[in-house]
Amino acid sequence: MDTQSVVDNHSKTLINKFENKTAVIGVIGLGYVGLPLAVEKAKAGYKVIGFDVQVTKVDMVNAGINYIGDVIDEDLRVIIEEGRLQATTDFAFLSEVDAVAICVPTPLDIYQQPDTSYVVNSAKAISDYLHQGMLVVLESTTYPGTTEELVKPILEQKGLRCGVDFFLAYSPERVDPGNKFFSTKNTPKVVGGVTEACLQTAVALYQEVLEGDVHTVSSPSVAEMEKIYENTFRHINIALANEMAILCDRMGINVWEVIDAAKSKPYGFMAFYPGPGLGGHCIPIDPFYLTWKAREFNYHTRLIELAGEINNAMPEFVVKKIGEILNAQSKSINGSTVYLLGVAYKKDIDDYRESPVLHIIEELESRGAQVILSDTCIRSFKHHNRHYECVAVTSERLTEADITVITTDHTQFDYELIGSTASIVFDTRNAMKHCKKPAQYFLL
Repeated sequence: MDTQSVVDNHSKTLINKFENKTAVIGVIGLGYVGLPLAVEKAKAGYKVIGFDVQVTKVDMVNAGINYIGDVIDEDLRVIIEEGRLQATTDFAFLSEVDAVAICVPTPLDIYQQPDTSYVVNSAKAISDYLHQGMLVVLESTTYPGTTEELVKPILEQKGLRCGVDFFLAYSPERVDPGNKFFSTKNTPKVVGGVTEACLQTAVALYQEVLEGDVHTVSSPSVAEMEKIYENTFRHINIALANEMAILCDRMGINVWEVIDAAKSKPYGFMAFYPGPGLGGHCIPIDPFYLTWKAREFNYHTRLIELAGEINNAMPEFVVKKIGEILNAQSKSINGSTVYLLGVAYKKDIDDYRESPVLHIIEELESRGAQVILSDTCIRSFKHHNRHYECVAVTSERLTEADITVITTDHTQFDYELIGSTASIVFDTRNAMKHCKKPAQYFLL
């Protein structure tokens, strides 16, 4: 059989399995990206095997216990009870899957360089059990070239040929935790394959699983760059909003009113808002993957790095403002009780990865403040091997605090209580825009 016949045979066989829901699908990494994807694939009718190195996650999934906000508890319980999803730490089960998605973290190391170790380890695990006609899709956000320069050579180490014996594609995750309108199910999917057969095979799977459009591009590198571009767009525009906030603060202008006025224009403007800093796994991290990769081409991404400097400086700016507000009351940060409302990096989620509030806590404590924390979505958390508890918001705590700072605008916070009880409020999110405010109210 000639090469093209082998390709066609493998592709048609796998696409037929996708269409008839007889394929077994693997998902490596059961976090904010992987678990929702695994659930959607199981709901679409496939048998799904989820892989993770964390025993706790595996045990929770197998018990039908949900730990991801974007997954509906009942959906997970039902597919577990019906045997459509199982989780394991044993990567030998990769030998049973027809297609596998890599959904592992891609953090930065201490030198602000990409840490691709999770992707590499996943590729090596797949390589050990790679078989004829298998589809591998990388979904982790990463720098352009990762799929073909890093993953492909690992998968081909034992002699199987990409695009002939197995298929390889890149399709970036587009998870927005807490989004009430767009989820894994209905968000359009971008897909780039190493070869045309790789592309069409991957597209066939996503069309069976997701409701959103599948947008194809010419290569994995285009898809990888597209995802970085999405997050860089937000990164830079948030930096502009933050810089405007700092300037407006000095000029005595309400930056929120400025933005509200600007967004009245029906074209040519998209509103981005300032805040205490960036958080989450994507926006604070992903643009620096591109910064790192650009050096290979002797190019310096000045705008991205400048935006990073502005956004990374916001927690310190917030602490500086807290000090100024307290100083006006003849108090210092040292010895004052600072009540922070919100630990999560964005409203109505329990995700505190890279949250700017963590840096604010560190800075306040280093200056001698007594920090009290409340968060309607987080009960407790660990940071730098230290355990923190989040307490309930009460009139007593609001009254006793020297300053209350709204760091995350959770919907469940009682802003009327805060406005009528707290003596001083510093609102970094404009959360009290439509609420009663205390006499001493300060806005970022």
